[in-house]
Amino acid sequence: MNVITTDELLQKIDAGEDISIIDVRESDEVATGIVPGAKHIALGQVEASMDQLDKSVPHYIICKAGGRSAMACEILEENGYNVTNVAGGMMSWEGELQF
Repeated sequence: MNVITTDELLQKIDAGEDISIIDVRESDEVATGIVPGAKHIALGQVEASMDQLDKSVPHYIICKAGGRSAMACEILEENGYNVTNVAGGMMSWEGELQF
């Protein structure tokens, strides 16, 4: 499984890279803030929502600490998606948040 730190992800965002970030936390967690531009798909909805994701682009998967995003990465990898787990998740995030 590919892994990236929150600092490395923030560098990509700050550099203006066009990237896909998927936040797999629950709605009440996302209400406290989400990485700007991230798409919210709760872990329990990942399998049913895969058709919303483009297989031709890499996706960065984030949650609170990294466990649920790792599970989402496994599901998506098994279905042919190029995904990277964001280590440390939102607990390590030091960038701006969108509310």
